[in-house]
Amino acid sequence: MSADLQPSTFSIVAIDRESGEIGVAVASKFLAVGAVVPWAQAGVGGIATQAWANLSYGPEGLRLLAAGYAADEVVKRLVGSDENREHRQLGIVDARGRAAAWTGKECLHWAGDRSGDGFTCQGNILAGPRVVEAMAESFQRTTGPLPERLIAALEVGQHEGGDSRGQQSAALLVVKEKGSYGGYLDRYVDLRVDDHPSPIVELEKLLDLHRLYYATAERTFTELAGEVVREVQVILQRLGFYRGKETGTYDEATKEAFRRFCGVENFEERWREDGMVDREILNYMRRRYGDAPARP
Repeated sequence: MSADLQPSTFSIVAIDRESGEIGVAVASKFLAVGAVVPWAQAGVGGIATQAWANLSYGPEGLRLLAAGYAADEVVKRLVGSDENREHRQLGIVDARGRAAAWTGKECLHWAGDRSGDGFTCQGNILAGPRVVEAMAESFQRTTGPLPERLIAALEVGQHEGGDSRGQQSAALLVVKEKGSYGGYLDRYVDLRVDDHPSPIVELEKLLDLHRLYYATAERTFTELAGEVVREVQVILQRLGFYRGKETGTYDEATKEAFRRFCGVENFEERWREDGMVDREILNYMRRRYGDAPARP
């Protein structure tokens, strides 16, 4: 990759000490930036490698972090042996929340970074320094789940001008111990928008869907009784899952129809056997199928 084709990028690497989550969020005028920039491992740290990106910084940096090196030591080791270091940009947060960054002198203007306790923001070919400054301020000011805070930082950075060449892709990677589907791996959230005119907006939509399907947010429930059941029966009738009458009673026929609907919609992780419905499922049904035409 020649220097004039380096991906112009802004990113944030951060940790939530309370939840143990470590994440990287990135946006760029570059195709599929999520395949290049973000690297993270639960209990180890997070890395963003960008500009004229050296992808080996990702796995090698995580190896060094796992071996006990602090974020600043890892940065020094990675760039110290790289003859093209002045074209590289790098941000690292280790598992203790220590942050460090590197912006080479040859990174295209505007390029720079801002680091603080538990986070680092960096970018190149940006509209100006306010992009990373605003991202840092946003992360320090916001509360709540780490994935939402990371996307909020991207949104603020974009509001300040973001990548000076425009928008194309964005990605969000968050890891935590046993965070994946089924608890087998640490990939808690791994979402990418590879080519879109408003990638950060689309990334936020994907996170909303992730919350819906994987039930990662705090859950609330409603009893399946009376008018709620009648409403569910009407929607299930329209979609062809339920053939009975609109009784308002959560009988076996309604339950089985509802179970099949939840299976088709991939809501297995939100399904309950006790006559309660996850409110997110109910809201989804109202939003998407409340006025749906009947299936033949």
